[in-house]
Amino acid sequence: MKTRALYSRLSRGFLLAEATLKTATLKTATFFMLSLATAWPAMTLAGAHSPTSRLHEISDPDTRAWWQATQALSDDAMEGRDTGSPGHDRAAALVAKRFAEAGLRPAGDDGSWFQRFRLNDLRVTPKGSRIAVGKTPLRLLYDITLRPSAGMPTRLDAPMVFAGYCAADALGDVRGKVVLCYGWRRAGLTTSAQRSGAVEAAGGLGLITLADPGFTLEPTRWPAAYARTMTPVDAPTSAAGRMLVATLNPQALAAVIAGTGQDAKQILALGSAGKPLPRFDLPGRFEAQLHLEQRVVTSANVLGVLPGTDPKLRDQYLVLSAHLDGYGHGEPVDGDDLYNGTLDDAAYVALLERLATRRHGKGYRRPVLFAAFTGEEKGLLGSRYFVAHPTVPRRAIAANINLDQVRPIFPLTRLTVHALDDSTLGDTVRKVAARDDIVVQLDPEPERNLLRRADHWSFVQAGIPATGFVFGYQPGTDAEKRYRHWYDVQYHRPQDDLTQPMNWPAARKFNRFFYHLVAAVADADAAPQWKPDSPLPPRAGTRASP
Repeated sequence: MKTRALYSRLSRGFLLAEATLKTATLKTATFFMLSLATAWPAMTLAGAHSPTSRLHEISDPDTRAWWQATQALSDDAMEGRDTGSPGHDRAAALVAKRFAEAGLRPAGDDGSWFQRFRLNDLRVTPKGSRIAVGKTPLRLLYDITLRPSAGMPTRLDAPMVFAGYCAADALGDVRGKVVLCYGWRRAGLTTSAQRSGAVEAAGGLGLITLADPGFTLEPTRWPAAYARTMTPVDAPTSAAGRMLVATLNPQALAAVIAGTGQDAKQILALGSAGKPLPRFDLPGRFEAQLHLEQRVVTSANVLGVLPGTDPKLRDQYLVLSAHLDGYGHGEPVDGDDLYNGTLDDAAYVALLERLATRRHGKGYRRPVLFAAFTGEEKGLLGSRYFVAHPTVPRRAIAANINLDQVRPIFPLTRLTVHALDDSTLGDTVRKVAARDDIVVQLDPEPERNLLRRADHWSFVQAGIPATGFVFGYQPGTDAEKRYRHWYDVQYHRPQDDLTQPMNWPAARKFNRFFYHLVAAVADADAAPQWKPDSPLPPRAGTRASP
């Protein structure tokens, strides 16, 4: 159980900061945040809790400095850096301070370090909410979780039908019904988007996806941290956003379909194998009374630039990114409700800080833009906003190297590289990795969709060559065992904290690879280009215009 050391001086200071940000000019608000960041280390030393330091475990000075920066961003007093929270503001101010100390120049709005934007924050709370199927209550976050939207019904009483994989041609009449669909996550059957589109088009009132227990590569974790969504304030409500959308824990299936004569174990076995499933009505009606909390929050990307030294390459920015946000406070797991997000992704914002510190104002040939994005955990919101509203000309963004999904918990001998064969950026990755004694590979588990689940995807969608990395392993090895365990126990859990197992030589090796890769790309004669046969860019060989 982590100690919650949110001391009154710190809390009062950031409550005042939050009020200031709502009314002050950008220049005044930025000064206020940076002043608090300056005070932050002393306030921490004065008594804020942090776990016992592990710096004594690390022999390499650079890795020790990196972990020290990680500790600062992942400390309990940062409250998990939830998007739009005071804890995230504290972390953003600290990153801006570190960027400034390292000799970067502000690259946010109006000469500041910050690119702020507003978000709608919707949350269904367990308190005040009730969900049941017939006489069977479903516990929110444990048996069922919801994806709230502004247009969804908060009261619902409707018949239910189980419609197998919910292919459009097999749904049958679902008008006015809540549809339970098996949530197949592999290739060959329906996708999530196809199921949602089919149910909405057929007049369903709600879609409940039965989490697929057969998808053992990355099973759905229970309890859910919270039932919550964030969207840009100007985002339109889609047709699917007017349905109730939920996910059902497979352990609750037997109770939900009781009285149908169907065997829950058999349905789960058939679904896990991708075999045909029955279609049947449920005797119990779906009843929901939901307490929906709505608010508007402001959050910020932190942006700094290291100017280039070659005038001919001044319009070819290399963007280095990691996401600053985490989950914040959520449903407790083993008595702990603070989701620190140490490896996901505080450690790799810390690596951006560390690279900037190592350079200390000494530029590469190309300008390098350092980006600590907000809102990644809520749907790549910060990177999407930056790509849509870049603080440098979009056509001047040459490439993106994103740091996420990196878990140094076993020896580093191979890396999965996103978009490895799609651009010349991948060719550079191959050369640098070979020099650093690292084997590179394509994603061996494309059904997990990792390419589209991190901030590099926002750049790819805009036609900008981008890449990211995952620690790789050989099947059946201890490395695979550790990797699977991390996703079972630490991923999006309070257990992703500063006390988790680490492999310091692996961390050092990856960090050095990253330094070498940045230098290779930023100092190259030619900017990365898409390969003609790549299916990824909007139009192969081009980039989106401003």
